[in-house]
Amino acid sequence: MTQVVTTVAELRAALALLKPARIGMVPTMGALHDGHVSLVTEAKKHADHVVVSIFVNPTQFAPNEDFDAYPRTLDADLKKLGDAAAIVFTPTAREMYPEGFATTITVGGPSAGLETDFRPHFFAGVATVVAKLLIAALPDIAVFGEKDYQQLLVVKQLVRDLGLPIRIIGAPTLREADGLALSSRNAYLSADERKIAASLNAILKDAIATARSTGNLRAAEATAIEALWNAGFAHVDYIAIRDAESLDHVTALERPARILAAAKVGKTRLIDNMAI
Repeated sequence: MTQVVTTVAELRAALALLKPARIGMVPTMGALHDGHVSLVTEAKKHADHVVVSIFVNPTQFAPNEDFDAYPRTLDADLKKLGDAAAIVFTPTAREMYPEGFATTITVGGPSAGLETDFRPHFFAGVATVVAKLLIAALPDIAVFGEKDYQQLLVVKQLVRDLGLPIRIIGAPTLREADGLALSSRNAYLSADERKIAASLNAILKDAIATARSTGNLRAAEATAIEALWNAGFAHVDYIAIRDAESLDHVTALERPARILAAAKVGKTRLIDNMAI
């Protein structure tokens, strides 16, 4: 039976009863969907028991973003998980950031550009909360989705640089039948916006085909950006082809690469990426 805990002390006490079994962790912000469940399934391949954290982290939202509106559906989340997780950790903001909290973790390397150009606060908030969650649980492995690809690389850098004895595993993006990546924010889309959003998948695939056939990566990016505008996207933040390991700029497909995108349909910001 799943145990729900709300404090770090309760989490550590519950985990102590499970040791020396291997522990996996899946950090989430809740509003769980099948993509999150797939992360738990992946974690169970590498661990005996899985901890799922559910915490809408205020430090990764800017004042003009959707922190207050972000869906909070704990009862539905617990039902969605069923008995897949041994422990669900649902801390309050005060538990994670007690009065007087004054520490922020900044990760360089793969955090440069892309999301940081448009959300400069984001990765410091992510790095700080992920470090706190991993230190609280000290799992053997932790699973993060490849849909947030830049975040995945930032977390890997964080764990490597801090010497945390935790293996970070990236899990493939789960998609709807029409290719739209599963995301909690998809719930914001109207019926018409949902149809527009589905074109992102096809446009990225076309960009990959163009990059491979012509070798002109900048032209492939530009054509994809134009295609998003033509499809009805309200704004395009970026489409970029980068090195898959470092997210450095690349001019040729000589190493594994990744195409990454961020764009808005109506007021909803969607991100996606694919291997090239």
